[in-house]
Amino acid sequence: MNDERLAKYREMRDFTRTAEPSGNGAARSTGDRFVVQRHRARRRHYDLRLELDGVLLSWAVPKGPTLDPTARRMAVQVEDHPLEYADFEGTIPTGEYGGGDVIVWDRGTWDSVDADPAAAIEAGTLHFDLHGEKLAGRFVLVRRGERQWLLLHKKDEHAIPGWDPEDHPRSVKSGRTNEEVAAAPEAMWRSDLPPAEAEIPLRANKSGNAQRRWDPPTEDELAALDELGGKGRWRLDGRNLALTNLDKVLFPARDDEAPVTKRDLIRYHALIAPVMLPYLADRPLNSHRFPNGVDQPGFWHKEVPSHAPDWLRRWRYEDADSDDTQWYLIPDSVPALAWLANYAALELHAWTSRASDVEHPTWALFDIDPGSNTSFEEVLVLARLHRTAMEHLGVTARPKVTGQRGIQIWVPVEPRYTYAETRAWVEKVSKAVGSTVPELVSWAWTRSDRRGLARLDYTQNVINKTLVAPYSARPRPGAPVSVPLEWDELDNPDLAPDRWTIRTVLDRIATVGDPFAALLDVEQRLPPV
Repeated sequence: MNDERLAKYREMRDFTRTAEPSGNGAARSTGDRFVVQRHRARRRHYDLRLELDGVLLSWAVPKGPTLDPTARRMAVQVEDHPLEYADFEGTIPTGEYGGGDVIVWDRGTWDSVDADPAAAIEAGTLHFDLHGEKLAGRFVLVRRGERQWLLLHKKDEHAIPGWDPEDHPRSVKSGRTNEEVAAAPEAMWRSDLPPAEAEIPLRANKSGNAQRRWDPPTEDELAALDELGGKGRWRLDGRNLALTNLDKVLFPARDDEAPVTKRDLIRYHALIAPVMLPYLADRPLNSHRFPNGVDQPGFWHKEVPSHAPDWLRRWRYEDADSDDTQWYLIPDSVPALAWLANYAALELHAWTSRASDVEHPTWALFDIDPGSNTSFEEVLVLARLHRTAMEHLGVTARPKVTGQRGIQIWVPVEPRYTYAETRAWVEKVSKAVGSTVPELVSWAWTRSDRRGLARLDYTQNVINKTLVAPYSARPRPGAPVSVPLEWDELDNPDLAPDRWTIRTVLDRIATVGDPFAALLDVEQRLPPV
């Protein structure tokens, strides 16, 4: 049925040239989604799309929808679009149908006032309510010809006389304007991939793709967070967040500092987001949640909850077993990190592969896991031996303190290797390092068999097995943070694995920057060991 309804859409497009989704496959359906896209083609217009019966019913609105109840907007009904078009933001090549740039100007859910919306459309009058980030309240579509309709807003509590969509030009998805999308697109669509994988974010790398940047919260946004009581709605970067239990203590005090509350963690996530998001965006997330604080046991959480806001990016793991997690969150915005903090996701663990190519990791990981008898000085000895090994092999890498007791070594790799290949390479290097100090290392699988010695854990290089992300908090008093280092910092006598907390790491970044930033555009091949 949907193939028949999308036949015209497909006939009008050459998917070998345009990045638009083809509509092949089973896109995620909620049944009540709407989107408005601002589209600069031969003429600028807005595309209103309402999800109904498995497709997006679509109208081109030249002057755009408005909250002004006195305005009458012409709307031209066009071909039905596939559901995944609701997320499309990018450019359509010149010469193709609709050539120009497109942004997701508004989105949310809609309710039909009419009992049978399909019948109402057939009859020529549809009454509906929109629940978007810009548009809200009751609208009416009235047919005035074969394809010609009028779109108007009823006079209700959401009506605003004189409201002009052109005064609100930015995307609710990326925060960018049409002009910014045209100059540097953030993502492309692969029509040959399943809908859950079709949106391919563009990152800075050797091929010269555009690098995404995220802006920190403004002073006004932070002040609004501080002014909230125990709960309330917070507007951050164009998103509405419903925050709860803001004064609840999540981390007990350390030394002479005050305990860390949920409000503190939300503030930290918002501030650290521009630095942290390059290690999370595009990647499925496993989170370690502590809704009752770190004094109580936490639990791992992977599935996106049903109550999560629609603007969070979701990704379906097509190869998951039926009893495993199906839908993962991909944090790709400052509000997404703030939402995770409010959700008491204290530890964030991103996959080492991207959602667009989950079988090929972009990081190879060394995990120096101290035993019960391992001192931090011995951890440093092992980390320095890894430094020597990387220098000998000519491999670019950096160390990272875990925020607890250990150190990890992160190696950026070209996404051409399987997990088995990266794991085998890391194992060979680890065995070579361990053989130089056998008195410090055990290769036993269980802690009880390691005699208190450290383990060089190469087994983390497996799909959906993760290490804590750079700059993630750890569940310990004071909220220590896992922090990237320069190699020479391994020689600093003041170094400690939990030296920095969410209250101090931002000062470090302001002074020395992010040592892992130098790895973000590195795609290297692994040399023989």
